[in-house]
Amino acid sequence: MNHEHHHVIGMGAQVILAMPFVIIRVLYVLAVINSNRRYKNWPYYRTVFWIMGVFAAIVAVAGPLAQRSHADFTMHMFSHLLLGMLAPLLMVLATPITLLLRTLPVALARRLTRMLKSTPFRIVTDPIVASVLNVGGLWILYATDLYAAMHENALLHILIHLHIFLAGYLFTFSMIYIDPVSHRTSFAYRSIVLTLALAGHGILSKYIYTHPPTGIPTPQAEIGGMLMYYGGDAIDCVIIFILCYQWYKATRPRTIVTMSKRHSGMM
Repeated sequence: MNHEHHHVIGMGAQVILAMPFVIIRVLYVLAVINSNRRYKNWPYYRTVFWIMGVFAAIVAVAGPLAQRSHADFTMHMFSHLLLGMLAPLLMVLATPITLLLRTLPVALARRLTRMLKSTPFRIVTDPIVASVLNVGGLWILYATDLYAAMHENALLHILIHLHIFLAGYLFTFSMIYIDPVSHRTSFAYRSIVLTLALAGHGILSKYIYTHPPTGIPTPQAEIGGMLMYYGGDAIDCVIIFILCYQWYKATRPRTIVTMSKRHSGMM
């Protein structure tokens, strides 16, 4: 069965999946060069985040790891962590929308701004919707026969991997506001949704541990479930830290002002 998956998917799907990431890596670097000519230098660490994120995504969809993930569920889960969690986090930290707004012609920048303010964009970036697309999609993938079907159909394989990345990006984007967001939700709302999403992700990893997907040997499912649980927690801790830090920064100034006013009133 595993050898059959190997021949069905082949190198074509890997190339198709890798090409968009190669293209956006080049476009980002070109945008940085253009931005540096017109404005002050773009923060180098943002570029590093982007390159690292794109590299993680490419490693997950093309090359030795991607090839082994067809036959080894543990390797598949490792590639899932790279594609659906680490790459989106690094690329969100690279603030590509901010870079686009700096480098696009005025007319195009205004169109992009209108799109960011649109109702469809507000809906897909709502933390609840993004969490359902992300965690809910993983439940459908691993708790049904979709995982087995993915290895028998190249188009399905491509679409599922694109979904994993895009859903992971939307989820991260909806939880930590680093790029400009017109429809901002409260820190409390995002914290509650994030907690529920992490719980859903953790429960799924335990479900995989005890109920292997179709055709997956139990030992591989156990290791894959543990990798999903602990590896996912490690990446989620970064998101939690950033969200808490942003919340702290947003509330601390108001606290200081309030205390100063109270102190003045007492005087």
